[in-house]
Amino acid sequence: MLLRFTKMHGLGNDFVVIDLITQRFKIKPHHIRKIADRHFGIGCDQVLLVEIPTQPDVDFQYRIYNAEGSEVEQCGNGARCFARFVRDKRLTGKKSIKVETLAGILELEVTDNRQVRVDMGQPILDPMRIPFQAEEEQASYSLTVHDQQWQVGAVSMGNPHVVLPVDDVDNAPVETLGPSIESHSRFPQRVNVGFAQIVNRQTLRLRVFERGVGETLACGTGACAAVVSGIVQGQLDSKVNVSLPGGELSIEWQGLGQPVIMTGPATTVFEGQIQL
Repeated sequence: MLLRFTKMHGLGNDFVVIDLITQRFKIKPHHIRKIADRHFGIGCDQVLLVEIPTQPDVDFQYRIYNAEGSEVEQCGNGARCFARFVRDKRLTGKKSIKVETLAGILELEVTDNRQVRVDMGQPILDPMRIPFQAEEEQASYSLTVHDQQWQVGAVSMGNPHVVLPVDDVDNAPVETLGPSIESHSRFPQRVNVGFAQIVNRQTLRLRVFERGVGETLACGTGACAAVVSGIVQGQLDSKVNVSLPGGELSIEWQGLGQPVIMTGPATTVFEGQIQL
């Protein structure tokens, strides 16, 4: 079958978005791997599927697959692209859109300047729910990797994140330490790894090694998790500009019991068809 798709990116974190409302097709993991292959397919970090919702009072179902075929709970950069896609394709005329994900309901808002504001929900700090093996909830934890101790934050934004403070993000050991932490035994579902450099109380620099993908140019949930971790530790204010290799995001969090708000761009690259 020839399947229509749109290639998009959020700060360089790139996606293939497929409308499965006007098209009918059962996408399987081997299809995802073919689509995501940068040499023999289209190429992307994740494949995003737009589907009919299963819950009342929700506009769409939003499903996310990593390049290697695994389905994941959440993707903030993808959520912004999702919002732009469904409006550009006239699947909805709403500016405020509710979508269901494996992590729960997301609320997306396309602003007048075509930025997308996403209510990412409340962060999860309880280790059992992240999930992360720890005796009790703490602002930071000691994590042993390669016989070396690291002080890290642990947060779930619907998907698990560990935040590792570094002095210089440009020289952070992302390629070597990232894979080791991603598969660390204390994270039973693996984990996304953020290397965070705090510039000042309103500015953070970040690189993220994403679970099942590797380092990406931007990670929306990683930016949210890094800011939450910094605020919990008293190092950041409630509104922070996060600089990633692909660009900048604005992250706001007013504290416990409040949702994390992410604002940033979403860009369409090209459209096409692929034979599956």
